[in-house]
Amino acid sequence: MDRINQYMKYIEEIIYQYATHKPAYGDIELQPIIDNKNKHYQLVYLGWNNDERVRGCLIHINIKNNKIWIQHDGTEESVANILLEKGLTKKDIVLAFHAPFKRKYTDFAEQ
Repeated sequence: MDRINQYMKYIEEIIYQYATHKPAYGDIELQPIIDNKNKHYQLVYLGWNNDERVRGCLIHINIKNNKIWIQHDGTEESVANILLEKGLTKKDIVLAFHAPFKRKYTDFAEQ
């Protein structure tokens, strides 16, 4: 399996794994958004907690320039750590939620 297809498989596994978790409060639904054509992946949450509307993004990932770009990671475990456990290297992953000038201070890819 080529590298990009392997990235897509791992990301989908992570998204669907987290989509099975039920939030501890409210009537909240987790919705995976998988766009393999554009290599765009999100896990969003939405619903109600009492009378308050709840919505947002838990995970947002893109594949571009042959790397995994983690745009947002709202997990406790860290999507990057999960990807490393699956055998990827830090050079395969861009922590895009860090400003570009800060990325050089991490062991991960800058772009």
